[in-house]
Amino acid sequence: MNLSSYPLDLKLRHTFQIARETRDIQNNVVVMLRDGDGVIGFGEAAPTRFFGEDVRSVARALGQSVDLLKQANPFHLEDITHLLKERFPGDASARAAIDIALYDLIGKKLNIPLYQLLGLKQPTEKVTSFTIGIDTLEKMCRKVDEAKDFPVLKIKAGFKEDMETLRELRKITKAVFRIDANTGWTLSEAREKLTLMENLGVELVEQPFPVGSIELLQKIRHYVKIPIFVDEDVKTARDIPAFSGAVDGINIKLMKCGGIREAIRMIHTARAHGLKIMIGCNIESSVSITAAAHLATLVDYIDLDGHLLVVNDPYTGVTADKGRLTLPAGDGLGVSPRSSETLSSLCKSDADKPFIRS
Repeated sequence: MNLSSYPLDLKLRHTFQIARETRDIQNNVVVMLRDGDGVIGFGEAAPTRFFGEDVRSVARALGQSVDLLKQANPFHLEDITHLLKERFPGDASARAAIDIALYDLIGKKLNIPLYQLLGLKQPTEKVTSFTIGIDTLEKMCRKVDEAKDFPVLKIKAGFKEDMETLRELRKITKAVFRIDANTGWTLSEAREKLTLMENLGVELVEQPFPVGSIELLQKIRHYVKIPIFVDEDVKTARDIPAFSGAVDGINIKLMKCGGIREAIRMIHTARAHGLKIMIGCNIESSVSITAAAHLATLVDYIDLDGHLLVVNDPYTGVTADKGRLTLPAGDGLGVSPRSSETLSSLCKSDADKPFIRS
């Protein structure tokens, strides 16, 4: 297989702020795997600095993967996954891009969609939340109004006025709230805020404390009724057992765990420990968002709106009409470039555009 990768700079509809960072552009990388028959599989890496990745580290890992994949059989997924994890243990989003592209390629070769390849039913009646990033109260109210068709909103918290803001947002929408503190609270803050949130239509709260705060998570569950989920704390299946009994659920992201194959391992591990499951995302295009959406029947909660938060997604894939997800028709992921210019630009050999070309 030949591996090529290209930068993808996604422009956000609004400045995106969470408890620890702010951004206007998300720098991702698109991957293409082409086999000897000319079949192309698409993948995407959406690196985050929180986990020690950026486009440079992704490009480096992908560049070193070219020769590893040259003679590889795309159907040998377990062997490829093991090899990449061994060589690039800290490059989860780069591994995810290759993993997604492999599944896309295989689905296309077998003429079946990804969910069918995985032995799953086509997802129906699945609803994603829509994320409201931290901003001024006026702007957050405007964002909520723009998202009025979504029945579930994920509200970013972890800032000084988050409770006051939440109360005001509740006045203008009947949507279900899911709160994401992104590691931004202390125990005393969490206890106070979660108690108040019980009367504000909050369905669950994600990652209230800094990574590694298992004792705090255990304590807060004794004080509040709202389910607690962890996100940044669990990257792979190995991380899950430590949180059994400490939380109610986990958030799985392809970019965090290394792709579809590890995500499925995480799902089964979480179920074995009696945990609920959310599948989430970073700021991503329709390529990797659609990949994650194929797993929707396996999870309890869906937060796959990354492609809806940008204005220049160059691909078409899963759609979200009033939050309800619909997978595209087609084999593999079912994604396709939004225009012929998108694909031709990816295939250009300009020295300044491609990261890697083999």
